Amino acid sequence: MLARYATVLSIAASDSGGCAGLQADTKTAQALGCFSCVAQTGLTAQNTQGVQGIMPVPPEFVLQQINSVLLDFEVDATKVGLVPNAAVCGVVAEACRAFGLENLVVDPVLVASSKDALAKEDVPSALKRCLFPLATLITPNLDEAAALLGGRNISSAQQMKQAAVDLLEFGSQAVLLKGGHLPLHTTQGKKVVDFLTQRDGSFLQLEHAYIETQNEHGTGCTLSSAIAAHLAHGKPLHLAVSEASNYVHQALVAGKTVKTGKGKGPLNHAFAPVVLKPRPVSR
Repeated sequence: MLARYATVLSIAASDSGGCAGLQADTKTAQALGCFSCVAQTGLTAQNTQGVQGIMPVPPEFVLQQINSVLLDFEVDATKVGLVPNAAVCGVVAEACRAFGLENLVVDPVLVASSKDALAKEDVPSALKRCLFPLATLITPNLDEAAALLGGRNISSAQQMKQAAVDLLEFGSQAVLLKGGHLPLHTTQGKKVVDFLTQRDGSFLQLEHAYIETQNEHGTGCTLSSAIAAHLAHGKPLHLAVSEASNYVHQALVAGKTVKTGKGKGPLNHAFAPVVLKPRPVSR
């Protein structure tokens, strides 16, 4: 019997430093037992200290890459990362609709970990108009959520919960609001708390101990790709999010004391790789 690998398509920009973007996406998919295809939306001159430059890929070539992949490969989940401008956002959405993509995880990347701007000012409105209504899940961090909600202040757990609910109004089936930028002080020590809310009314709060480390470059890319990988393996959304969150926490722990570059280094994506196991072909 013919068989194939669970497959994830990553639509995002490259990171020349290898910590985030498509590089983090492909490492994550491979580490979690998935085959990874890519469509590049932009090239960045980037390292652990910041982003020195970005060159968007022309929209028509982004679309050509996506078409090339989807006309050949059976894709089980798709992760969308940086769309550098509204035109690229539009063609990505066009392709997602045309191919009826399921298990679509959208990470609304607007600013790099170094605080360098990556996306044009027209991107938040384009995401809300074009891509979010197609998404299974969106995964904003607090800065991205604030920008999407018109500059709202989000500085407490209660405000995070409300923001997660309000972000559903933009059309996605679920929202994972990431709290890594706002570690909360609890009786058990500092915690990172993320909130998953779904359109069916279900709610999940995920907590992990805060990791003191400089090596957090690419955390958001890794998390969204890990969710897509678990969805590609057929897991329900709440379980995919929970297991992806655990994976990121363990990758942070595994890489927290390693020196890579002169600034914010990467997670250890390959701390416990999963073997690529083929499964029956469905077509």
